[in-house]
Amino acid sequence: MGRIIMHIDVNNAFLSWTAIDLLNAGSKYDIRNSYAVIGGDEKARRGIVLAKSMPAKRMGVVTAETLYSARKKCPSLKVYPPNYQWYQSMSHSLFELLSKYTPDIEIVSIDECYLDYTHVQHLYGDPYKFAQKIQKEILDTLKFTVNIGIAECKLCAKMASDFTKPYKIHTLYPHEIEEKMWPLPIGKLFGIGKKTSQKLRDMGIMTIGDLAHQDVNELYKYFKNQASHMIDAANGRDDRPVKSEASAPKGISNSTTLSKDVQNIEELKRLVSQIAENVSIALRKEKKYAYVVGVTLKDNFFRTFSHQVKLKNATDLTSEIRKTAIQLLQEMYHGEAIRLVGVRLDHLVEQSAHQVSLFEDLQERNESKQLDVTIDSLKERFGHDIIQNGLSNDRKIRRKY
Repeated sequence: MGRIIMHIDVNNAFLSWTAIDLLNAGSKYDIRNSYAVIGGDEKARRGIVLAKSMPAKRMGVVTAETLYSARKKCPSLKVYPPNYQWYQSMSHSLFELLSKYTPDIEIVSIDECYLDYTHVQHLYGDPYKFAQKIQKEILDTLKFTVNIGIAECKLCAKMASDFTKPYKIHTLYPHEIEEKMWPLPIGKLFGIGKKTSQKLRDMGIMTIGDLAHQDVNELYKYFKNQASHMIDAANGRDDRPVKSEASAPKGISNSTTLSKDVQNIEELKRLVSQIAENVSIALRKEKKYAYVVGVTLKDNFFRTFSHQVKLKNATDLTSEIRKTAIQLLQEMYHGEAIRLVGVRLDHLVEQSAHQVSLFEDLQERNESKQLDVTIDSLKERFGHDIIQNGLSNDRKIRRKY
């Protein structure tokens, strides 16, 4: 057997954590057993269901529908407001508990993570029994339940943890893929979105097993470079490591948590532009150049979206980093309510062997370089806000580098 990876996912996190908060405050009943949902302000744009109890789910209530619609299905429904500060506290307690056993933990979102059990198996024994142990410890000490998927790779561990809920442990080892994963509808494959799954169904690829047996050259005609990755995923092949914070590659990043959610693309562009300027200044202070530019967004469900691109030439120019970051934003943003924005520079090098493009204006590039040097000098002497770029008017962003 190769690696042992676990995916740990809190069951109905927001509702469970709100229930615990209410019980701690003296509530006489557990809202997890009643017709209850967590929802935003019904008078504001966030008047939707963020999480629902099992009784509410049985009445047809679904996540992300309006509270008005949910109440039509379940007239006795009771709505509880989200408490993100409390959720962060519960999340921290969970990851702190898990970190007692191994530092190899990759936090995916506020309520889920991957744990690499490979290097500590000799300490704690059989993976399934260990999963039972931490599942019980979480329930006994933190008072909520988790699902755990166990596999040899991250993708299969994630798939396993989603098989049936709540409070379950599932395995998906290589010899189990044909029986447990291949019969599932194609839309259940982790990483396959609605548009892609519909396109696959239109091609007659209805199950994960159907995709697993496709010819990569034939699929390439429709999905280009994504074809090989899709077939690998359908066969349970995934060599991505569990990336703990301690092992994250060194780079330069800057992010800001917004005082209120933002859904306006122009406002997000302004924020990304300012953050890109911040990391560009930090990059030049380090006297380095970046090959990779990445943008991270976190929405009001605490889901994190990241998108990055490798440049042909390593750069330290604000204009190039800003332009790339904004392009990434436009590609990845689909109208979500955003609460955190970040830009990261990776694959840093000491020198930039710039390859000249036929269509490139070298004089303009040299002028941009000189402008950056001048602006850096002015900001160093008179403060960061002495000059603002044309796209940004947000002065609340703090540099973190």
